[in-house]
Amino acid sequence: MRWGLIGASTIAEQFMIGAIRATGGTVAGVVSTTEARAADFARAQGIPAHGTALSLLLEDPTIGAVYISSTNEKHHAQALAAIRAGKHVLCEKPLAMTVAEASEMVRAADAAGLTFATNHHLRCSGSHRAIRDLIARGRIGRVLSLRLFHAVHLPATLQGWRIKDASAGGGVIPDITVHDADVARFLLGEDPLTVVAQMSASGMGQGVEDSAMSVWTMPSGAMVQSHESFTHPFAGSGLEVHGTEGSIFAKGVMTQRPVGEIELVTGQGREAVPYPQHDLYAQGLTDFLAATEGRGQPAATGWDGVAALAVALAVRTAAQTGTRQTVDIPRAA
Repeated sequence: MRWGLIGASTIAEQFMIGAIRATGGTVAGVVSTTEARAADFARAQGIPAHGTALSLLLEDPTIGAVYISSTNEKHHAQALAAIRAGKHVLCEKPLAMTVAEASEMVRAADAAGLTFATNHHLRCSGSHRAIRDLIARGRIGRVLSLRLFHAVHLPATLQGWRIKDASAGGGVIPDITVHDADVARFLLGEDPLTVVAQMSASGMGQGVEDSAMSVWTMPSGAMVQSHESFTHPFAGSGLEVHGTEGSIFAKGVMTQRPVGEIELVTGQGREAVPYPQHDLYAQGLTDFLAATEGRGQPAATGWDGVAALAVALAVRTAAQTGTRQTVDIPRAA
């Protein structure tokens, strides 16, 4: 697959370009907001074509797919343009600024017969897949609760628009809560029904929230507690799943790298849980490429991205209004 990059982003530089090349792909070109940014990025990454116009990528018939990692408010128009040009799309989360926009993107790809995926990398990790398998095999019995703790310290290199530009989709809720929504859906296999939440600017956010806590009700009766922040340098991240027959404690697994520890605790004692330590992004691309060839689905489909966005935006509305919010998730037609 020959790829076009829409957005000269840190995540593309640190993770996606290497994963594309590791899975046999080629990065054919990159577009960014400014010519200088595009040129510097292309030179540093060994990418042959660069510019500011989407046509550079979309009019190239040899490019089969695009990876979109621009700021959030640009995703909708860029994805629709790529779909009209017949390109498969892998888009960063959150898919769009609204659920309606995200749904439009995915429906357009479905109608065109193109693969559309959301880059929810955590469900590609060996650790999260191992945890889901433990739950599915009944190792902890009926799930009673899931606790997600994803409060980190946002590196200076990523702060920019994420902490000060609401119009670009800044704030911890679209940046991290949306990930945790996907994790909960992936592990438990169900969608939240309602959410209650609080949020604050606790030292980094400038016009956007930088910390949030929420509690979600699930159809099974399980409760989900979720905590996200940009301002916690020493908190550590992870998750706990508690059931009628045992608990799973996973530390350091809410990350872009294949690290962390999983422990299963049951009446028989404590057990370290091994898991495959593959590259998360290479796994996501492997699943994506198989889907473009008609072999299964991407790790996170476009509809998974729509659902995670719906949960995250319900959390934000609940925090803004101080009221319980029903989560309304559109479905494929």
